[in-house]
Amino acid sequence: MPDPPVEPFTVSVPEAVLTDLRERLGRTRWPDQLAGSAWELGTDLDYLRDLCAYWRDGFDWPAAQRRLNTWPQVVTEIDGQRVHAIHARADDPGALPLLVLHGWPGSVAEMLDIIEPLRAGGGAGDAFHVVCPSLPGYGFSGPTTERGWNVARIASAMVALMARLGYARFATLGGDWGATTSNHLARDHADRLVGIYLTMVAAGAPEGSDGSELTDAERGWLAGNAAFFANEGGYLQMHGTRPQTLAYGLSDSPAGLAGWIVEKLRAWSDCDGDLESAMTRDQILTNLTVYWVTGTANSAARLYLEAMRSGEFQPLAQRIEVPTGCAIFPKETVRTPRPWAERAWNVQHWTEMPRGGHFSALEVPDLLVADVRAFYRTLRRD
Repeated sequence: MPDPPVEPFTVSVPEAVLTDLRERLGRTRWPDQLAGSAWELGTDLDYLRDLCAYWRDGFDWPAAQRRLNTWPQVVTEIDGQRVHAIHARADDPGALPLLVLHGWPGSVAEMLDIIEPLRAGGGAGDAFHVVCPSLPGYGFSGPTTERGWNVARIASAMVALMARLGYARFATLGGDWGATTSNHLARDHADRLVGIYLTMVAAGAPEGSDGSELTDAERGWLAGNAAFFANEGGYLQMHGTRPQTLAYGLSDSPAGLAGWIVEKLRAWSDCDGDLESAMTRDQILTNLTVYWVTGTANSAARLYLEAMRSGEFQPLAQRIEVPTGCAIFPKETVRTPRPWAERAWNVQHWTEMPRGGHFSALEVPDLLVADVRAFYRTLRRD
């Protein structure tokens, strides 16, 4: 049978959905907070109340929607699942196809500042045909409706998506789940890839390593990794074991959804405690609104459960031979020492960034775009 068609798509949220959102924000039943605790115990009450008041009365979703619609978008059905993508073709027909993959708690809205620079190019031969999908279960791809949508299955769906858009071979850019998906693409579909570029580089110690080959700075990275899982890992266990229980609050209360996601935006970005120094309030709320209007908080979290049950939180058992570019941001949640990374990937490009965290496309888009161009410049074919 022929593949389902690739159809044009435009983001268009009904006014009734936005009215309901504003009404729910206005009816929020706020919790108490211990005096002086600020962000120590979770999302700060005063900050969240102020953010939600702006979400209700000041945030301009129509402007955000127009920006999302800057580039052509498509939807298609792959393996029984709706898949959405922004498809921003370069003017140069010979541009390199680039699959840009987000993670949690992101969406395609996270990537809006890098799509046009990547599409337009920074010089002769530097342009990309940018394909930025909503991962299955996220955003405009809508909720997943059956079990089994793990990372390997998502990787296979991305290969099918790129083929339907006319790209037999392509490159990737991804962090968080986007990095994990890139790794599975490299493992299972290496012949389709030009290279992978990772903004989150996560690998364990090679067999037999006692860490003596590491620098003091790299040992500090490992201590930071351990602190992250000790202090920040609660969300992972909740998503990975009982996402349905969490989903009632996230799906019913926009303030609850904001509280859950904003705490991670602040903790994982390079902001010294001031979230809006790393990303704007409108960027934060565009991403939150995408989750809210698509009803995907539950299915997005459910990917953790699927990945845990599939063993996808373990390092890949085989070395990735696809050419790999690695960007190491100082406030990334997990960082891997270069000697360990080189045992796990065919590392051909390594950049230790001066600033930035988990959300590099939002925090430092210029640094990210320049480094992506530099890596793939070495891999482009005549």
